Amino acid sequence: MSFSRFALLAAFSLPVSGQAVTSTVTITHVRVIDGTGHAPLADRDVSFAQGRIVSIQPASAVKSPSGKVVDGTGKTLMPALINAHGHLALVNGAKNDGDYYTEPHVMDELRQYERYGVLHMLSLGLNRDLLYGIRAEQRAGKVDGAEVFTADRGIGVPDGMPPIAHEGDQLYQPKTAGEAREYVRAAAGRHADFVKVWVDDGYGTKPKMTPEIYGAVIDEAHKHHIKVAAHVFALADAKHLVADGVDVLAHSVRDAPIDNELIAAMKAHGTYYLPTLTVDSSFFWFVDHPEVLQEPFFTHAANPDLIAMLGSDAYRQKVKNDPQTAQHRKDFAMAVRNLRIAEDAGLKVGFGTDSGAMPTRVPGWAEHNELAMMVTAGLTPLQVIHCATEVDAQLLGIAATTGTIETGKYADLLLVEGDPSKNILDTQKIASIWHRGHPVEPATK
Repeated sequence: MSFSRFALLAAFSLPVSGQAVTSTVTITHVRVIDGTGHAPLADRDVSFAQGRIVSIQPASAVKSPSGKVVDGTGKTLMPALINAHGHLALVNGAKNDGDYYTEPHVMDELRQYERYGVLHMLSLGLNRDLLYGIRAEQRAGKVDGAEVFTADRGIGVPDGMPPIAHEGDQLYQPKTAGEAREYVRAAAGRHADFVKVWVDDGYGTKPKMTPEIYGAVIDEAHKHHIKVAAHVFALADAKHLVADGVDVLAHSVRDAPIDNELIAAMKAHGTYYLPTLTVDSSFFWFVDHPEVLQEPFFTHAANPDLIAMLGSDAYRQKVKNDPQTAQHRKDFAMAVRNLRIAEDAGLKVGFGTDSGAMPTRVPGWAEHNELAMMVTAGLTPLQVIHCATEVDAQLLGIAATTGTIETGKYADLLLVEGDPSKNILDTQKIASIWHRGHPVEPATK
């Protein structure tokens, strides 16, 4: 691919996560959350070499570890986070910008995800074809950053969702089922990892994709062995999509409680459910929690223009006076309720944030805040970590190599202060990150 000078320099000057690290690293006396949802393992020594985990043993069994030794006393080792719903290079400072999707900006955001311990992310639509070149360079070990998966451009309908500034080469808008199939075949020809459809009418303000169109997309994608993820809002649409075989509901159902009919259908089809609590909360979160604007974990991720906007009286008044704010709060409450229903029913609850889609959904920070919101919603910290590691690895088809701490898997690891199984906010106290065994400098260091 043709990289800009910026990207080429970065590729050669920064550690490349795909490159193997040959020397052994052992983290001693560490608590291990393995990502499976099981209880933590106390006082373990975990060793990795050549990018993979080679041993997990009780600390008493290892007398003198070889290679580099990292003291894990009082710390917790957990799998790196995986975001199954994010977006890239759509936000310029404090606003969406249709001209912002360039190689340097995509790489900046992939590196930001990585420095927050999010080592894999699915860019779920509104992508330009240049992302395939970046993906190929990453797979070859030539470019760093969170390992990206792409849902290609995504498929909407004319004048429909999404309401985000973009260029013509970032979204398909078929008028017929035949056109939709053509677009899916084009994405398959580029070896898309997923196909995205938007099935929503924006509170009745936009045309909604018909079952004929999304049924054709799902059928054609499955012919090419590609999974389909759907932007969804309404329970009725979710039921139709699942009946047609959609693989991922990429947002919460927010107009009504999930019922037994949908639960049974999702179990029968193996459909994944992504709560994305960040979506609705992002419209009012910073007014309710202004203290976040002073926290280094946020300020290292957010653009200064965004921080200034969020801290302004004008922004606070805009949110308070916006008649849609009440609707967003209502949607958030229903999303929280349905997350508990989905988890209690044993559905495949994954993890996504829609980070990068709008200025208030900040890549890296949003993922850790989503973890905390999911716990506040009623899940245990171990359940939430499981959603963001093993379940998402299964969703992306990479569970054989990452997503849990097991011998033979990649050393995609977060070392954090404290114990996130008791306090999920401890995931924000990142001490070290390893991406395939390669050290990555945390954002706040």
